Amino acid sequence: MESELRTLVLFLCIALAAALYSAVGQGGGSGYLAVLALFGMAPETMRPAALSMNLAVSSIVWWRLYRAGHFRRDLFFAFAITSVPMAFVGGALKLHAFWYNFLVGTALLIAAVRLFVSTTEVRAERKAQRIPAMFYGAGLGLVSGITGVGGGIFLSPLLLFLGWCTLRENFALAAAFIWVNSLAAILGYIWSAQSWPQGISGMVAAALCGTFVSLFWSEGIAKPVTLQRVLGGVLLIAAAKLVLSW
Repeated sequence: MESELRTLVLFLCIALAAALYSAVGQGGGSGYLAVLALFGMAPETMRPAALSMNLAVSSIVWWRLYRAGHFRRDLFFAFAITSVPMAFVGGALKLHAFWYNFLVGTALLIAAVRLFVSTTEVRAERKAQRIPAMFYGAGLGLVSGITGVGGGIFLSPLLLFLGWCTLRENFALAAAFIWVNSLAAILGYIWSAQSWPQGISGMVAAALCGTFVSLFWSEGIAKPVTLQRVLGGVLLIAAAKLVLSW
């Protein structure tokens, strides 16, 4: 009975993380990793579980935003052409994370502060540059594959700083970026003959439930500036998780 209750609470926490992250175009990888860590999951379970949930959730988020006309193919492919092969490589590697956690946590914190301080919706201010996007994509793909977070939590603040797209375009790009990198990382994980743990299907189902609840709110009710604040909160949570793991 205690084991069943523990599993139920785990699924509820996963659903909550998925609801929060999917509202702002994220697959929720960093949130899932935080939940699984709190429940004492083994490292060999955490990464494939987070990648699988990323894959499922980001596909739903991207499709909704694509149908609404917020997806920019040109900008997506500029990032994805280099991120996908590097995510495959990252999925087959293991990471010693102190400096990575420090640098990324700081970047996420700065991005979150900007979102909270700004009183207007984020808009496209500058023209996107393909070559820099390819370099950024390679780095983000490698990091996403190694950590299992999909990379959207890093792409969103980067796009925010660069001023290459609107807020909802940011969400659509992040969701697509997470999907392709999560798939590549899973393939890299499998290719490197790492074991596939049991129980992931239940976690994926819980994440999808949270996603469907969240999308109704974010698409039909929430204002852009509200979503901007939610994204800031998500970035703060991710930054806190990284800082606490130093």
